[in-house]
Amino acid sequence: MMDGRVSGAAGARLLVVDDEPTVRELLSATLRFAGFSVESAATGAQAVESARNTPPDLVLLDVMLPDMDGFEVVRRLRGQQGAATGLRPEVPVLFLSARDSPADKINGLTLGGDDYVTKPFDLEELIARIQAILRRTGGGRPAGTIVVGDLEVDPEGHQVLRAGHPVRLSPTEFRLLHYLAVNAGRVVSKAQILEHVWRYDFNGDSSIVDTYVSYLRRKLDTAEPKLIHTVHGVGYVLRRPRP
Repeated sequence: MMDGRVSGAAGARLLVVDDEPTVRELLSATLRFAGFSVESAATGAQAVESARNTPPDLVLLDVMLPDMDGFEVVRRLRGQQGAATGLRPEVPVLFLSARDSPADKINGLTLGGDDYVTKPFDLEELIARIQAILRRTGGGRPAGTIVVGDLEVDPEGHQVLRAGHPVRLSPTEFRLLHYLAVNAGRVVSKAQILEHVWRYDFNGDSSIVDTYVSYLRRKLDTAEPKLIHTVHGVGYVLRRPRP
């Protein structure tokens, strides 16, 4: 079964910040199932660090956190914009809170929050609100982007990201990666790769495939988890990490 998925706005990177493990895990799992890429954090400090390492397209932020409130997290996120952090200018924030007083809502929206949702909330409505914010702010990945784990392949823009960081590939390397990504989870033979990537016969010499797979590994699989796997006697497969 193929586990690469073509992503539109739903493929945006979300950061879920909530100190309640049950809420955080349920929300993260639901959003991943909806096609989003999700990072999570249990404290304000973790949220700021996560946003620095993997810039999100939108932050879902609990107001009541153990080390600082969500309003302070927003101030710190705004404060690190403009530095070389990779954060989008005015990254959208959707506040999640059990505090439903008008004063709290006004405070959150005044600080630059894009929406304020009180707990308990309906998950379908929350997803609809997220999608509305992303449409309004231009967040999310380009339409047609293929996502495999933390790898993003944009065939239209010929761009590749691994864990949010750009990876520079030659045209042939990109064609090879794109073919593996389209067939993610499926083992493809060297003959199939030659036919679809090079489009002409190498007189039985398939070593060119091995060479270019090694090039990709040097650029994409420099750290765990590895995405490109060899199936001896068969070929190669691009496979997302197992949870």
